[in-house]
Amino acid sequence: MSKGPQVGDPAPDFTLPGVQGHDRRGYTLSDYRGQKVLLAFYPGDFTLGCTRQMCTYRDNFDEFTDVDATVFGISPQDVDSHERWIEKQGFQFPLLADTDRKVAEAYGIAAPVIGVRRSIFAIDTAGLVQYRCTGTVRAIFKPPKAIAEILDRAP
Repeated sequence: MSKGPQVGDPAPDFTLPGVQGHDRRGYTLSDYRGQKVLLAFYPGDFTLGCTRQMCTYRDNFDEFTDVDATVFGISPQDVDSHERWIEKQGFQFPLLADTDRKVAEAYGIAAPVIGVRRSIFAIDTAGLVQYRCTGTVRAIFKPPKAIAEILDRAP
């Protein structure tokens, strides 16, 4: 398994199916070159820890928009599951379906049983990783304001 990109490395490009609200389409990371991006990987829709994590980003979404950052949630569940979860939680950002975990593998965070390790990657306008945090099911991450500050300082 790859150890994934480290700080300063190019973020591996990918195209995944996703949904924002009821709008389903493909999302390609390199299409966001020139923008700051937060990739928030999580093990599963509708689970307690993942709901807390994603709702924290939802509730503090302006921290990211204030620094012109795009947020993506990524998990192994399919787009149907993501759409139901968005309806229930009101997420303002797209959820992407990495059902075969190839993107998780490229980022070095694929995990047996849970599918992916809860992880975040802050990516600058040049497509380079400026911050990464990978963890376990109970991982504690920087608050959204601190992540937004990292993105704000990034080129």
